[in-house]
Amino acid sequence: MSLGRYAVLVLGVALATLGLAWPLGLGGLGAPARAAVGFGVTLALVNTIAAHALLRWSASRSNTQFLKAVLGGMLGRMVVLLAALVAGILALRLPRLPLAVSLLAYFAAFLAVELTLAHRQLGAAAGLAR
Repeated sequence: MSLGRYAVLVLGVALATLGLAWPLGLGGLGAPARAAVGFGVTLALVNTIAAHALLRWSASRSNTQFLKAVLGGMLGRMVVLLAALVAGILALRLPRLPLAVSLLAYFAAFLAVELTLAHRQLGAAAGLAR
């Protein structure tokens, strides 16, 4: 899947789930909590799109380059994610719980999407997918 299609997919998932969550309780939160949720979702979106970009870039490379890009990219993305989380809490004074819950929930959901697509794409390239 191309990077653009992947970005549209995960953005669509985020917008659809936020649209469902709004009447179920998100709309009743205060503005700071909604901002924290939005910040967490944005961080998760940027993280998953960066991960997919690294995967796409490294898929046609050697195994060594693939592992360096995927594992090194994971370390780099986690450091940036942690720094952004700390900045959101300390500098932007966003509420911790809504920020952490939204970031964790969307991170996990996007990780599942990312791993499913990676398995299908890399497995098909190796002749292993069904």
